[in-house]
Amino acid sequence: MADQKKTDLLIIGSGPAGYTAAIYAARAGLNPVLVTGAEPGGQLMITTDVENYPGYENAIQGPWLMEQMEKQAKNVGTEIIFDYINTVDFSKTPFTCKGDINEYVAKAVIVCTGAKARWLGLESEEKFKGFGVSACATCDGIFFKGQDVAVIGGGNSAVEEAIYLSKICNSVTLIHRRDKLRSEKVLQDKLLNTKNIKVEWNHELDEVLGKDGPKAVTGLRLKSTLDSKTKEIKVDGLFVAIGHDPATEIFKGKLDMDSEGYLVVEKGGTKTSVKGIFAAGDVQDKVYRQAVTAAGQGCMAALEVEKFLQE
Repeated sequence: MADQKKTDLLIIGSGPAGYTAAIYAARAGLNPVLVTGAEPGGQLMITTDVENYPGYENAIQGPWLMEQMEKQAKNVGTEIIFDYINTVDFSKTPFTCKGDINEYVAKAVIVCTGAKARWLGLESEEKFKGFGVSACATCDGIFFKGQDVAVIGGGNSAVEEAIYLSKICNSVTLIHRRDKLRSEKVLQDKLLNTKNIKVEWNHELDEVLGKDGPKAVTGLRLKSTLDSKTKEIKVDGLFVAIGHDPATEIFKGKLDMDSEGYLVVEKGGTKTSVKGIFAAGDVQDKVYRQAVTAAGQGCMAALEVEKFLQE
């Protein structure tokens, strides 16, 4: 039988939002308990060089940044537990969340479970993640300045990333498995009128080509969706932009979500549809999805929890 742990504040998730919420909550004397989840550190754990997080002169490693946030959260008084929450009961207070190790009873909860980029599931894609394969152009595009890259996808995210990369890279190849894009017309027009963007219609990624020592992407093998013929193209980097999925499965029926599964919060804040439950980071933000905005929302959530518990 799982042990029961009682706390004023439970934080579920350990990315920038979770750790920042923990730092602010601990400094406010709330003695927060943070449950890391299955992947402590979140998406930054697969990001090698981070150049856009304020306060660092040079590029830093994503895993190192998460390690520093974890240490800071611990140092100011957060209890960090490596556990995974699999069921929640938000129907009454105090709230109950059950993990693999403990059962947690809390007066307030901050959900920071994040979101995961959708991947194609190829073995070669997995091999080169962080070594030329990325799911975030605004995070990693600068590392391909003046080089040739490809983007997979056909929706708004893919088109926006291709346009963004066209300003940095020598050339961008957008690869789409159909013969027309799903993105907004204004974005399509902009993309098709950008000189250094080429579209590979009716193709899908068959394999990421690369080398070892040092590990790097050198090209892609594409397969036609019309006749299954393959061809190879040379690129230095690949951006997979087929969408993100928020980690909200256990909150279905417990908290209000939008049509894509993101938690709905009060405009300009972090309050969810249940009083005493707050959400921060990519679990509720499908627009910006940056480490710094997630951290900012973690701060907001902790301040709102402090006020909630005082009331």
